[in-house]
Amino acid sequence: MTINDLEPHIVWKYFYELTQVPRPSKKEEKVIAYLLDFAKKHNLEVKKDEAGNVLITKAATKGKENLPTVILQGHVDMVCEKNSGTVHDFDNDPIETYVDGDWLKAKGTTLGADNGVGVAAALAILASDNIEHGKLECLFTVDEETGLTGAYALGQDFLTGDILINLDTEEEGQLYIGCAGGKGTTATFKYEQDETPMNQFWFKLEVKGLNGGHSGAEIQKGLGNANKILNRFLWTISRKMEVRLASIEGGNLHNAIAREASAVVGIPVGDKDRVVTLLNIFIAEIEEELKAVDPNVQILIGTTDEPEFIIDEKTTYGLLNAICVCPHGVLAMSHDVPGLVEASTNLASVKMKEGNTIVIGTSQRSSTESLKNYAANMVNAAFTLAGAKVEHGEGYPGWKPNPNSAILKVAEQSFKKLFGKEPEVKAIHAGLECGLFLQKYPHLDMVSCGPTITDAHSPAEQIYIPSVDKWWRLLLDVLKNIPEKK
Repeated sequence: MTINDLEPHIVWKYFYELTQVPRPSKKEEKVIAYLLDFAKKHNLEVKKDEAGNVLITKAATKGKENLPTVILQGHVDMVCEKNSGTVHDFDNDPIETYVDGDWLKAKGTTLGADNGVGVAAALAILASDNIEHGKLECLFTVDEETGLTGAYALGQDFLTGDILINLDTEEEGQLYIGCAGGKGTTATFKYEQDETPMNQFWFKLEVKGLNGGHSGAEIQKGLGNANKILNRFLWTISRKMEVRLASIEGGNLHNAIAREASAVVGIPVGDKDRVVTLLNIFIAEIEEELKAVDPNVQILIGTTDEPEFIIDEKTTYGLLNAICVCPHGVLAMSHDVPGLVEASTNLASVKMKEGNTIVIGTSQRSSTESLKNYAANMVNAAFTLAGAKVEHGEGYPGWKPNPNSAILKVAEQSFKKLFGKEPEVKAIHAGLECGLFLQKYPHLDMVSCGPTITDAHSPAEQIYIPSVDKWWRLLLDVLKNIPEKK
């Protein structure tokens, strides 16, 4: 069985087409062209703004002309992560998918179901001639994954709809009516290149095999963070012997929990056996700590060539101390919504850049603005004390839940009618574009729903095939039963 054998066929048809179109964040030109061509083929009204957001409009079906206009919204970009050893060019290569039981997966890369399946569902509705609905505006935004810049750039006169259904959540059977806001905090160390000392044992330390995942939706799982694990060992041995750091790298995207990290390190030759013993103890500790959530964690050590230079001592120890103390994970749980993470922070990436700099990327989330800023300030303090230059991004707002939403009531009624039970109504700790839409269009009544996707933002990303059919049926029933304008 392949993706083209799955039902509902029309949704999977368009999802397959999207897997064939490269669409990394900030490089959406090919998928934008695909959308414009789609609209032309189906004789649908289309427009594109300067940011690259695309709006395709479809008239109401017969008898539904008096319904309010509904906006179906998804983002076209995808997180581009791959396993080490996987050969894949996200700028040019299609995503290779395969069916594994009830799950659709990708071969060594992210699948792009986040949010490709939402885009595919909107395209399927636009292409169909047997679905009942009022006037539709299908909004396809760009660059959601790296900062919601498409939603930021959206003009206040681009949309005319009254109701917005966001198609970017990841658990079938749940209706979302709120989300966290977010903010990025970046710390930059400037280092000196010191001469490589003599009589050192040089080794490369690697952390790999972690699941990684979405830094909002999965932060509460306690998944291993490769940057934290790597630094934890380096910090520990730096208290027992002299440590020379030549390079350090880890993580990638601000909204993904770091899966891999590595460093080239030198220690006095006489401490070689000692460091191996300490590492074996450390590996056993980490495996025990993470056995329930990251059972495949690997911490590897291997000899390496002597580096051309090392990072100066002051920066090395400042960096190790700052990463050690920098918070990562859940900071607070909601007092209002049981089980909802209220505030968190993600130590996302450590990168050596041009100009003798080491840049640490982090992201903070909270549905409470004050806690979001406090989390960012905690990170700021950790790196400022170590001598780094710290900068905060502009951030984006949260979406305050409205339990009295009219579209929520319609969705609840449709779900109960179709499946004989009540849906879960929730807020999500991940960031959605809805908060920004509400800033620009305060009248919008919004709800978010989607099929079941796990391990988003990592190569383990997968979509539960049976959930797509249930979500599709719900979506069509909601569109059919939107109440007429009063």
